[in-house]
Amino acid sequence: MPQWNCACPNCRDARLGKIPRRTQSSVAISSGNGKWFLVNASPDLPFQIEAFSDLQPGKNLLRGTPIAGVLLTNADLDHALGLFCLREGGRLKIIAPRAVREVLTRSIGLDKVLNTFCGADWHEPPTRFAPLDPEDEERGLSYRMIPLAGKAPPFAKKISPRGTHSVAYQFLDNRTGGLLLVAPDVCAVNKGLGEALKNSDAILFDGTFWSGDELKGLKSTARTAGEMGHVTIRDVSLELLRKLPARRKIYIHINNTNPILAADSPERAIVESAKIEVGSDGLEFDL
Repeated sequence: MPQWNCACPNCRDARLGKIPRRTQSSVAISSGNGKWFLVNASPDLPFQIEAFSDLQPGKNLLRGTPIAGVLLTNADLDHALGLFCLREGGRLKIIAPRAVREVLTRSIGLDKVLNTFCGADWHEPPTRFAPLDPEDEERGLSYRMIPLAGKAPPFAKKISPRGTHSVAYQFLDNRTGGLLLVAPDVCAVNKGLGEALKNSDAILFDGTFWSGDELKGLKSTARTAGEMGHVTIRDVSLELLRKLPARRKIYIHINNTNPILAADSPERAIVESAKIEVGSDGLEFDL
């Protein structure tokens, strides 16, 4: 935010410096061993790396990166275009469901581009906890995917392969036992996601839209939040998250039109009164 072609109130205020600018949604996690894994790779990834020194090359390296892999929650361009920026480094470890890989390979040629430069090793995420980094199995992080009911993105409708197109990830810190849930794209809360929400200590959750018809205020023919595959804060996730015992509950993947981005909005006050945070660039916490 601001979106390059948008003049909604939030984008106007961001250009005027009244509210903070934001890059697109990506999450970086680490067990503290110097290696980092990304959950999604947004088109803004180079700017995000430059804003966070831990993701930059080490002091004694001319070239290199502490980024050890990327986990994709779906094939949305906002989550995958940053992978093209990583082509200049070493071989990439990409974790994603088979259907997500197929969409990105057949629709935008991701495999072809990466194999021309760095190459990529693709891994199917497990449904039961497994080591995220086999070299740091005992004291590192474990992870699992939670399949969701999302569909292939609009640009892939003609090839839409069978399989899981959208997932959340839950991470386990093997040292502390802490659980983190990362769920930026949620079209419905199924049983698996519901259970993970209840037992997680920290939750990063889909905060894309406040209301279902939010975009129609800008364009009468715009799709609703439900048609775009997102539950809304007002109608679903606010009360859902309010009741959960997690220590940290944070909205991420927030669309530029969402009124919670304005610190003085009534919607922001409602969210904060429910003890839910509005995610922002540079937000860090330990699990």
